[in-house]
Amino acid sequence: MNITDLSLTTVRDLLARGELRAEAVTEACLARITATEPELHALLHVAADQARAQARELDRQGPNPAQPLWGVPLTIKDVLATTDMPTTCASRILQGFRPPYDATVVARLRAAGAILLGKTNMDEFAMGSSTENSAFGPTRNPWDRSRVPGGSSGGSAASVAAGQCFGSIGTDTGGSIRQPAAFCGIVGIKPTYGRVSRFGLVAYGSSLDQAGPMTRSVADAALLLAVIAGHDPKDSTSSAAATADYVAAATPRSLAGVRVGLPEEYWGEGLSDEVRAACHSALDLLRKAGAEVLPVRLPHTKYAIATYYILAMAEASSNLARYDGVRYGYRSPEAKDLKEVFTLSRTQGFGEEVIRRILLGTYVLSAGYYDAYYKKAAQVRRRIREDFVTALHTCDVLCAPACPTVAFRMGENTADPLQMYLTDIFTVSLNLSGLPGICIPAALGQETGMPVGIQFFGRAMDEATLLRVAAALEAARGPMPAPII
Repeated sequence: MNITDLSLTTVRDLLARGELRAEAVTEACLARITATEPELHALLHVAADQARAQARELDRQGPNPAQPLWGVPLTIKDVLATTDMPTTCASRILQGFRPPYDATVVARLRAAGAILLGKTNMDEFAMGSSTENSAFGPTRNPWDRSRVPGGSSGGSAASVAAGQCFGSIGTDTGGSIRQPAAFCGIVGIKPTYGRVSRFGLVAYGSSLDQAGPMTRSVADAALLLAVIAGHDPKDSTSSAAATADYVAAATPRSLAGVRVGLPEEYWGEGLSDEVRAACHSALDLLRKAGAEVLPVRLPHTKYAIATYYILAMAEASSNLARYDGVRYGYRSPEAKDLKEVFTLSRTQGFGEEVIRRILLGTYVLSAGYYDAYYKKAAQVRRRIREDFVTALHTCDVLCAPACPTVAFRMGENTADPLQMYLTDIFTVSLNLSGLPGICIPAALGQETGMPVGIQFFGRAMDEATLLRVAAALEAARGPMPAPII
């Protein structure tokens, strides 16, 4: 038995029954990391000694039924605060920074008995769609090392797909869980805004950021979501709404009576032939499982990219103002006075894409332009959300391709930021609406052999229905092959 080929749920069950030891599982993952990291660079920090020590201690104590992730190794995106590992956001300006507290998501995983193996690579401050913007070098796609893993949670997606861990936590500001999940052939959930605490999540776009699970199956994602979801008094935007039984919701069963809406705006021009074919084959499986598929409209979708980038960059310019070389983080050794501490520390500490977004965000918030850009974008955002709510009055979920193409090649879009931004065209609307979404593999593309992701959008706080539909499709599709690496 190759331990790292098992699903999170299977490993959890074997550990709970005493048929596997936490130390053996941890060593298997660390060996996989050693074997694959030279080609992938999915991790920024590996806490091997800590993981081994924790595993030995867990084995000494024995399985604990009260801990649903007892002994399960996971990785964490390097945008979530961890007391025992650096939190850099893949930025030179935070290199070596160790927070004095754990993010609530991290604390809940630890309390559930998970073993945290390390922190995953990402686009700097979660700004990017390819994980090529990391200050510490890019991550490569396990399916084809000449291609990107997606972004900004590309390190988490590659880590899961390559078998380095049994699950990871990513964050989704404009599709940063769902797009890399699609590119790497795994499952990713963007929960409803407020469903998962953002306490300890380093802010990029505060009204858009949301942490969520990335795994190799829907059942695994449901188990992770059950651990991290729920109200947190430390986060003023955290919802007090009750959580559902996500594990039960992810049990495959008939979709009779379920109405799946297809937004016309997501299935037209710009969609590659192999993505269209793979997604249509998935729709056929949904129909066979009993679902009714019907067309719907989201008429303001065409404004989503512009709206998202105005709002996200405005919030980013405000959030990143705190990195000034005075309070914490990188300070330029060349600065001769206070003004140079600010300017040189930020110029040398931030990467090109982060500086671009700070400048654009500062511009749209500046006097004389606020009403023309930020206020107008906020108004359009409300219309986009109304489109989703209206469509979901007649449908249980909406369905769309996760991305217009399969994973593109390294460097293909780095010289053209606008083209890079357009790769998010099928994901950003959901973040503007605040609603939940899930991406699962539909099939492998017939032309490239690369994974194709399909996503479902749901009503606020109704992640359970998303899991039900995704589990039914996963069961009908059958097992996905793993990348050879």
